[in-house]
Amino acid sequence: MPHQAHPSRAPLAIGRVLACVVVALLAALALVIWSPAHAEDTDARAPEAPYFHVASDDPALDALPLKATQVDVRIAGVIAAVTVTQHYRNAGQRPIEARYIFPGSTRSALHAMTVRIGERRIVAQIREKQRARLEYDDARREGKTSALLEQERPNVFSMKVANILPGDDVQVELQYTELIAPHDGRYRFVFPTVVGPRYRSAAASPANGALTATAHLPPGVASDTTFDLNVKLDAPLPIRELSSQSHKLEALGLGTAHVQLALADDGPRDNRDFIVEYALAGERTATGVMLYQAPPGDDAENFFLVMVEPPQTVTPTQINPREYVFVVDISGSMHGYPLDTAKALLRELIGSLRPTDAFNVVLFSGSNRVLAEQSMPATPAHIARALRIIDRAGGSGSTEIVPALRRVAALPKAADVSRTVVVVTDGYVAVENEVFALVRRNLDQFNLFAFGIGTAVNRHLVEGLARAGQGEAFIVTRPERAAEQAQRLRRMIDTPVLTQLKARFTGIEAYDVEPATLPDVMAGRPVVLWGKWRGDPHDAKLVLTGQAADGSFVDVIDAPPPDADAVALRHLWARQRIAQLGDDEALLGGQSQREPITALGLKYGLLTNYTSFVAVDQVVRTQQAATPVNQPLPLPQGVSALAVGAEPVLATAVPSTPEPRWALALALTLLLTAAALWHARLLRRNASAR
Repeated sequence: MPHQAHPSRAPLAIGRVLACVVVALLAALALVIWSPAHAEDTDARAPEAPYFHVASDDPALDALPLKATQVDVRIAGVIAAVTVTQHYRNAGQRPIEARYIFPGSTRSALHAMTVRIGERRIVAQIREKQRARLEYDDARREGKTSALLEQERPNVFSMKVANILPGDDVQVELQYTELIAPHDGRYRFVFPTVVGPRYRSAAASPANGALTATAHLPPGVASDTTFDLNVKLDAPLPIRELSSQSHKLEALGLGTAHVQLALADDGPRDNRDFIVEYALAGERTATGVMLYQAPPGDDAENFFLVMVEPPQTVTPTQINPREYVFVVDISGSMHGYPLDTAKALLRELIGSLRPTDAFNVVLFSGSNRVLAEQSMPATPAHIARALRIIDRAGGSGSTEIVPALRRVAALPKAADVSRTVVVVTDGYVAVENEVFALVRRNLDQFNLFAFGIGTAVNRHLVEGLARAGQGEAFIVTRPERAAEQAQRLRRMIDTPVLTQLKARFTGIEAYDVEPATLPDVMAGRPVVLWGKWRGDPHDAKLVLTGQAADGSFVDVIDAPPPDADAVALRHLWARQRIAQLGDDEALLGGQSQREPITALGLKYGLLTNYTSFVAVDQVVRTQQAATPVNQPLPLPQGVSALAVGAEPVLATAVPSTPEPRWALALALTLLLTAAALWHARLLRRNASAR
């Protein structure tokens, strides 16, 4: 007679199944509640998130105080001096505090702000950021009209104008300068007109800084703020080409060195960036010089700009002999996949060298060794030998990168050869600052490009190396991307036009020059030099020396008379110095450069991360508290309403798929339930066996 299962086994099995199901459901619920995705959804409704503007139903309140923006631009060579005038008017019946977020160029040096209230003109003062906030808050509470300008990001500014009384027309004028970076022989000026919607995760690091909530107009609603822009372009050479893909333009003076531009289109203008491109380069290397002479005074400082631009097309006869030194990390951390990827990269780089090129290889780990004591011609035999040595290299040992770079700096170098150093590493070292200083001290010997290899590269080192060496950083995460990145590097460094470039003035003394060492002039990469000068400029000359493909290069240029309108050079020099300190601070972490950045910001009147502009009218104008009003921004052209956080009705109109956390929770529930059922079945089977 078969053995019967014990009656108590069935309830026990069912209880265990139910317990497992409950555990599964609780685990799934916890996963949904605590997942990062859920945190982001919560943050989308947080105060810092962008939101749609809702028109006020209070007729006494003017909810759109910004009435007009006028932009006037003067471009001199590669420098733009920009004046932005914002017109605020209170058409309501009670005092308001207007709050406005607006964009700027990442290269801008904002150096002045003035406020006009009727016939009164208040010049804003540059202050340390916290002090500026205190002055503004005190003035706002006292009923004084005041304005505060702060930098929230290098390209996002916030403006507050307090106590705008009914009927007031307040004008805030901002002035900034910027460097127009050339790319492949073309110069591009960009004026951002609107800040796009930006979210901030609740889990984001406080180091990212605060971001003021931004109101946006609903889709299809144009801004009531009028926008106009004019450009005056003064170049050291005739302007050969000029175009804008963003706006229709009216242009005067095309084909000369002096062009005037104005907006011509009648549609919305402030919902997309204004972009204008132009070219200057001719058939030979073009050089321009600008001088600015300050009014006499005890602290008067004069500034200069030098621009050396290569021709648009580079013929083989214009290309200097080239030398490449490949510095390869073969330490223990590179073992396996990273080193395999590095080898694929080097096979592409070294294998494509030309017979006229010279090259060398430095392998380093705990020690270093060099392929040859002097760079060798890139013959097939030498290339094959180098690739065999690299292929046999295995990853082991420590990562002594500093001695390796010192050895590179000590390698003999022909005077007429352009040297490019290519560093290949995962960057797993803790001597970044020493490495950066070493590269900067030897910059006149080479340009440096850095390749980071691996899935978790130390970008601190790789990107810092490229900045210090005035090159570029490349990140290769997969072997199949090695060839693509190698080709990108070759396109960039294949065409040095001038090497060993040096600049000096006769007749005047130059000092505080930025950058301290000039990089090679390459196709698509002009060189810009600025600094200070003293002396009599009437007989001043600029002397450029270097090495060209056909021998020594010497060019002597008569310096033009000082341009009283080139005051932008003063601010651009200071901005470059501040940018360098900002790079150092980013590399060092914390606020290590707060004091020198603050000092430069205060001396040269520049808006920085640590300095702000504040303007206070000393007249007490009201005893009534001002109502805060956030000026809404138009939704950028082509941006969906979903970018701001669409209302549920909009969301339901679009088919959706389960979010990853729900799918994972469902999978976990099914898995645990299946396990519980399997366990119950096993219990029944064992019971039956008995």
